[in-house]
Order: sequence, then structure tokens, then C-alpha cells
Amino acid sequence: MHSEKITFKNKEGIELAGRLETPDIPVQAYAIFAHCFTCSKDIAAASRISRKLAAHGFGVLRFDFTGLGNSDGDFANTNFTSNVQDLVAASDFLAQQYEAPKLLIGHSLGGAAVLMAAKAIDSVKAVVTIGAPADASHVIENFKTKISEIETKGQAEVTLAGRKFSIKKQFIDDLQAQEHEDVIGSLGTALLVFHSPQDATVGIENARKIYQQAKHPKSFISLDGADHLLSNRQDSEYVATTIAAWADRYLGLEETKTARSDRLLDPEWQVLVNGSKSSHLTHKIVTKEHLIYADEPKELGGKDLGLSPYDLLLGGLGACTAMTLRMYAQHKKWDLEKVAVYLNHQKLPPKDSENEKIETINRMIQMTGDLDASQRQRLLEIADKCPVHKTLSSNIQILTREDSAAD
Repeated sequence: MHSEKITFKNKEGIELAGRLETPDIPVQAYAIFAHCFTCSKDIAAASRISRKLAAHGFGVLRFDFTGLGNSDGDFANTNFTSNVQDLVAASDFLAQQYEAPKLLIGHSLGGAAVLMAAKAIDSVKAVVTIGAPADASHVIENFKTKISEIETKGQAEVTLAGRKFSIKKQFIDDLQAQEHEDVIGSLGTALLVFHSPQDATVGIENARKIYQQAKHPKSFISLDGADHLLSNRQDSEYVATTIAAWADRYLGLEETKTARSDRLLDPEWQVLVNGSKSSHLTHKIVTKEHLIYADEPKELGGKDLGLSPYDLLLGGLGACTAMTLRMYAQHKKWDLEKVAVYLNHQKLPPKDSENEKIETINRMIQMTGDLDASQRQRLLEIADKCPVHKTLSSNIQILTREDSAAD
């Protein structure tokens, strides 16, 4: 996984600091993570969820809103609307430098912000909220004892999570002016709502309101036992893993069924092996229904993210052997409980010094079950009749041509 510090500017020209987490394999889709009120991109939940999603193939940009963390600007001059605008600026940055985001994830007030920002970002297909308020004005509860002073003097200093912030009247006015119910009701994207019944900061009733206001497709998942900030690593990782599985349905991440591959398989082909300069030796192996990765070990210049080509070759022979024995034993009604096939590939010295080395595959079969000696011997003979064995031991022709339609 790769983690990179990045900066970009919002519509006011203020430089915002972010971090982009990307997988070693090609990115399936880009996402933006919006942190909680007065938090930063480096809060534990934000970093853990982003990294875990990167491990699942996502590119995730998390950044500090204006005036927070490492971003420039004065927090006192920001408001909820400026947070939404910062999200749009982050989307523009991704679209220009990488790829437009398909997924928005927001934690707490960041959840309310991504609901609003989704309407302004055409590429977004799914939105996830985590412990989000149904109305942004809920955040006023954090400093309600200062409301009178803010109304009278125009601003007041408040202490939030042990830090002092200046809150201006315009901040409160902006929060109260938001029309969240209409926005959520016309979201136009898939929505996943996470919330803990034990959330003492933003009550679970907020999740109910968001869910009721939204139209399908929508989903709700209870984070039972979690606190508002997802302090427990297991809670954050559960959220990320669930998002990855859920998003596959709505972002079109199944490689064999979308245009994420350079080209979908047509009926002529069984397998597509796909890679790029950026993925180096890591390649996708795509069939009509499945996707796996091939790579070389690190000592050979790869990233060890998948099986090596010879591992795949031996695996194909081993799998075919085991399946063939299983089917034969079932047909004969023999008690073959388990089959294990061990394989390796060697190049043995030639018998004649002028000849090339002999390509050799060693195969050892372990069979468990109530089998007599004759049955075991017959199964060893059947192993040599598996289709892949026959192909490898036959006179194979490999015909290669260039795709004239390729760029």
C-alpha cells in the first residue's frame, strides 16, 4: 500500500493538506473521506478506515478542512457550506490528477457534509455516513452554553475536545440554513448508514431520520458497542471491510462485469491478463466470473501480491488432478475423504550434455480414506488422465498475434 501527502486548493485559493492512500494493485475506485467536526484527517478512525479500504483496492483521499489540521485558513471564517465546497475541491483534484471519485464517506458532521456534496459531484455513485447527524445544526449542541454570547457579540471562544476554537454567528446561521431533509430525499445515489446505538455524541435517532428520508437503494448497519469516534480499531476495520463489500454492488467493481478492465472478455476468449506500467509486474487475471492477481516475489522485482506464473501453472495442474480424482472416486463410490496434491517445477540436467535441461514437474498425491491398494493404484493412474495433465504432456501449439484494434 502507498501513502502520499498531497495538497490542493479550494475555491478560495486556500491550500488544503491531505493524504492519499492507494493499493499496490491497480485502484478499483477513488473515494473521499470527510472527518468529524473539529477533527483532522489523521484521527484514528479516518486513517484506519482509509488504509483498510486501500487494502481492498480503493484509492482514498482524506484531507483537513480549511483551518484544521495541516490545512491553511482560519477556522473561525469557515462554516458547513465551506466544508461542502472543500469536498467539491477535493473531488476536482482527484478528477484532474487521478480519477473522479465514485464514493464519499463522512464521519459525524463529515457525514452530513458528504450528503450535501454528493449532489454537486456527478461522478459519485454511493455515499456512506458514520455516526452522522440528520441535520448539521445538531453540532450546535457542542457549544450551546455559548449561543447567547455568540448571538450578542458575534462570536465566542469555545473548548471542544480540549482545544479552543472561535465560533462566529455566521457559522450558526449557516448551519441552521441547511435543508438536509430535501437533499437526503433527492440524493440520487446508493446510501449506507452506520451508527452505534451507544453513540453518546450523535444519538441513534439521527440514523433513523437519515434512513427514513432517503430513498432506495439504502442500507443501515448497527455498530453495536462502538463509541462515536470509533476508538476501537476493530470497529473501524469492520466499517471499512463492510464498505468494500457493499460498494461492489453499487460502484460496479466486479472486474468481469464492468469496463474497469481495458476490455471485457468476448466469447472468443476464456482469460484476460491485464496490467499497466504503474502496476509493474502485478497483473489481473480475469475470467467471465472471477478475478485473481499474478505477481512475482519481491526478490525477483515484484511486489508478491499474487501467485507467480509457475505457481499458477502448478496450481492448475494440482486442482485438475484433485478434481479428477474426486469425480472418479464419487463415480466408483470409493471412500476418498481427502486429496492433497503437492507439486514443484524443476529443470534437471540433461542426460546428453548437448541437450537442453529437462523440464520436470514433480507431483505427490496424498489420499485419505478407506481405500485398498488396488484402488489407490487406480487413482494414481487416473491422475495422469486429468485434462490439464494431458494438455501439458501433449504437443502444444501456442499461436500468438497482436490485437490490431488496440491503441
